[in-house]
Amino acid sequence: MSRFKRVLITLTTLVVIVGLALGGGSLWLFSDAKVSNVGAGFSRELAIPPLAKSTVKRDGTRVFDLTMQAGQKEFRPGLKTPTWGFNGAFLGPTLRAERGEKVQVRIRNKLGEESTVHWHGMHLPAKMDGGPHQMIAPGATWSPHWTVDQPAASLWYHPHPHGRTERHVQRGLAGMFLLDDAQSARLALPKRYGVDDLPVIVQDVRFDGAKFDSGHKLMRNVGFLGDRTMVNGTLDPYKEVGDELVRLRLLNASTARTYDFGFADNRKFSLVGTDGGLLEKAVALDRIQLSPGERAETVVRMKPGERTVLRSYPQTNYGDFWQSRFSGADDTFDVLELRAKDTLRPSPGIPARLGEPEVPDGSDSVRERSFGLLMSGINGRPMAMDRIDETVVRGTAETWTVRNDDGVPHNFHVHDVQFRVLEVDGKQPPPELRGAKDTVFVPGSQTVKLAMRFTGPADPDTPYMYHCHLLYHEDIGMMGQFVVVEKGQKAGTVRTPHSHVGH
Repeated sequence: MSRFKRVLITLTTLVVIVGLALGGGSLWLFSDAKVSNVGAGFSRELAIPPLAKSTVKRDGTRVFDLTMQAGQKEFRPGLKTPTWGFNGAFLGPTLRAERGEKVQVRIRNKLGEESTVHWHGMHLPAKMDGGPHQMIAPGATWSPHWTVDQPAASLWYHPHPHGRTERHVQRGLAGMFLLDDAQSARLALPKRYGVDDLPVIVQDVRFDGAKFDSGHKLMRNVGFLGDRTMVNGTLDPYKEVGDELVRLRLLNASTARTYDFGFADNRKFSLVGTDGGLLEKAVALDRIQLSPGERAETVVRMKPGERTVLRSYPQTNYGDFWQSRFSGADDTFDVLELRAKDTLRPSPGIPARLGEPEVPDGSDSVRERSFGLLMSGINGRPMAMDRIDETVVRGTAETWTVRNDDGVPHNFHVHDVQFRVLEVDGKQPPPELRGAKDTVFVPGSQTVKLAMRFTGPADPDTPYMYHCHLLYHEDIGMMGQFVVVEKGQKAGTVRTPHSHVGH
C-alpha cells in the first residue's frame, strides 16, 4: 500500500472518529438537557411567608421595615445552604397595603455588597422604583415612599442591580407585595391569607453539595435552569387545605425558566387575575403559562379527602426543537401537592363579575414605538446607564410593538405601568393575556402589540426600565430606559448612579 493511501485512510478514520464523537456528544447533551421530577413525592409542609408587620404614622403613612441579610437555610436535612433574604435567611415577608394608602419601606442593606429593591408591577415615582439607579450601599438605609394608586393585585419585590440581578435573586432576595381595594374586599373570593388564599412563589434550583449551583450549563442561552423546583423556599412541598375553593397566587420568581402550570389530573381551574389585578370575569383554563416575573391568580375547587398536584408541563411555543430542549420547554415538574381535608368548609361560587382592568385599549394612543429583542440588546443597543432611550409624555397612551428577532425565548417587562396585550402575531390574544399585564412572554419569532398609559409623575432626569426579565439577558444588556415628561418638556440628563448612604 502506498504512503499516500495510508495517509488517506488514516485521515478518513480520524474524520469518522471525530464525527462520531461530536455526534455522540451532541446526542448526550440533547438527551441530558431534558428534566423531570414527576413521581419524586411531596414530603415537606409548604412554608407560608409571614405578613410583614407595619406601623402607621400620624399622617396615615404605613411603614414597613426590610433588612437585606445573609444567612443559612436547611432546605435538605443536615445540609445548610448559604443564602440571602429579607428579614430572614431566604425570601422575604409579604407586604400588604390598600389602594389610597401612603406607604414607606425602610430598607437596610446588611449584605457585603450594594444592591437595590425594585417594586415589580407598582405604579410609583421613578425615584422610588428601585431600579439600577437607586443602589443601596452596604450598611446604608433607603426609604422609598409613595401613594398606592392602582387596583388590587399580586405584585412582588426583588433586587435590580445592573449586571448582577440574576445572582441576587437566585440567592433568595424576593417577596410578594399584595394590594387590596374596596372592590376586591366586596368579592366572595378566597381571601384568608395562608389558609384558602396562598402565595405560591415558584423557583427552580440546583444544588452542589450544600451550596446552590448557579452555573449555566452548556447551550443554555436562556440563563440558569435548575433541575428541581421549590415553592416559598420549600422543596417537595404539600399543603393541607380545608376549603372547597383555594386561591393560588402564582409567581414565577425563577430567573430564566418559563412554566406551563396545570394539574396532574387535568382538572379545570379559574383564572381570576393577571399581573396587574382582577379580570373582568373568571376564565376556565387547564393551563397557564408564566415566564419569569409574571403572576396569575387562580382558584381551584377541591373535594373532601382528595389530592391533586400542581404541575408544570412541556411547552410547544419556544421555537425549534433545539431551543425547546435547551431552554427548558421539554421539562416537567411536579410543583405542589394540595391535600384536602376529609371535611371542607363550603365556599361561595366565584362572582360573575370581578373587576375592570384599568388599561387602555389602544384607541387613544398618540404614538407607536417598536422594540426588537436580541441577546445583544434591544433595538440593537445594549443597556447604557447614562442614556435615555425613549421619552414619553405624562398622561398620554402609546402602543408598543415588541418582536423577538433572534429566536431565543425572551419576555418583556415595563416598569411603572400595566399594559393591555392588543395582539399576538396579529391576532387577538388568548383569554389569559387579556387582563392588566406588566410582563409578557415573547418566544422565538413572535410579535406582541401592547397598549399602555403613562400617568406620571413626570421626572425628566430619572428613568424607568424596560427589559427582558430572563435575568441573565437583562444582566448582559437587554434593557433600555425611558423618562416621563410634561408636554413640551425634553428629557434631562441621567445622573450618575450612586448608592444611598442615608435616608
